[in-house]
Amino acid sequence: MENRLFKLSQVAQGDDKEAKKTVVYTSDSTTAAVWVVKPNQFIPTHKHTTSDDLWICIQGTGVVYPEKDKEVPFTKGDMLLSTKDAQHGLKNTGNEDIILVSVIAPFPSDFVGLE
Repeated sequence: MENRLFKLSQVAQGDDKEAKKTVVYTSDSTTAAVWVVKPNQFIPTHKHTTSDDLWICIQGTGVVYPEKDKEVPFTKGDMLLSTKDAQHGLKNTGNEDIILVSVIAPFPSDFVGLE
């Protein structure tokens, strides 16, 4: 199953300076990545005008920003779907790394920062 089976322990690589995204798959229509967000790190609030973005939390605790001035708890087992033009961002408020899987389609997508 070459290029179809991924070990989370091998692709979830953190960085002490900022949240780290590791792309594990890209096609002409979809991309999937694993994010590692260490305590007090964040993924900037942003939107995609051309794509939907699904986040699936595998580990950790934090908050997501699904709307302007709204903060919602986000923890292992939670999923956040952000459709086109929907704001999303994340901050790790816990004591362990957040690991999340992101799937974006269609791809390529844009990134519009909102902070």
